[in-house]
Amino acid sequence: MQTSTIPSVRALDQLLDRLGAGAARRRQLDMVRGELERALARGALPVGARRSLRRLLEKEALAPYVRLAESGALRHRRVAGGLPPTSEATNEIRRKCIDLLREALGLTALRLGGGEIPLQPAPEAATLSALARQLDQYLAGPMSPAQTRLTAVLALELDTAARSGELIELRTTDLGEDNTAVYVARRPQGGGAVEGEWVETSALTRAALERWLDVRTDLVQRAHGTSKLWVSLWMNHDGVLDDGHAVIRPPGMPLEENGLITSYRVGRLRYEGLRQLLPLKLEQLRRAVDAERQRTAA
Repeated sequence: MQTSTIPSVRALDQLLDRLGAGAARRRQLDMVRGELERALARGALPVGARRSLRRLLEKEALAPYVRLAESGALRHRRVAGGLPPTSEATNEIRRKCIDLLREALGLTALRLGGGEIPLQPAPEAATLSALARQLDQYLAGPMSPAQTRLTAVLALELDTAARSGELIELRTTDLGEDNTAVYVARRPQGGGAVEGEWVETSALTRAALERWLDVRTDLVQRAHGTSKLWVSLWMNHDGVLDDGHAVIRPPGMPLEENGLITSYRVGRLRYEGLRQLLPLKLEQLRRAVDAERQRTAA
């Protein structure tokens, strides 16, 4: 991201760097940062908000910003040729990010209309047990590389209740001897100190990791090595150089968070039995596992 010419936005960039938010939350905060800069550039906010980050995060500046952003006028690109209003889910994310920024600056949370988006239902404990049995059935037979990777991801999720951003940061060095434990660096979604913990793995997870690590070894050798646990399975395009040539990422490169989430969504529909057991989003599964871990620990 280029350095802004607006003093308050430069100060906001420094605040964002200090927050240490997870990858998903940082993308949301960057969305708000971009909208605020565009609102300032068009003169839609008080003049003082250009000079001071505190003034930028006061209600006098945030209220007109939110109205303009929700109208769609601050989108960074057009949708179907226009600038439609942003969705209720995006509006709620924007409000959460505003409060995170205010709290980071020592200000109180500020609700600017709207309400909480109800959480999507999470699977029950019986469904989690059925999912574990389904994964165990997969391990008893042949699997494609994609199914092998997803099986290991889901098995680890059932053990750890890790966020997608935490899963994607795992390295082979985070696995204990014989895969009997995994070290998870917990990254609060709203930012804050990272706290790590060793989590004991189940027999299911150990078997799933063993299958995946065999597949991973071949992929990584072709890509000249990485310690990241999750790697890509196919060649990918990674942008275009100035001379017009495409940048190619070979198989075996570190998987990105979007790739992990996409593999979850695709696998849910592709592999027998998963559509009935997995919720639409990986985060829903995480919440269910986390609730079950807390229940059994009580």
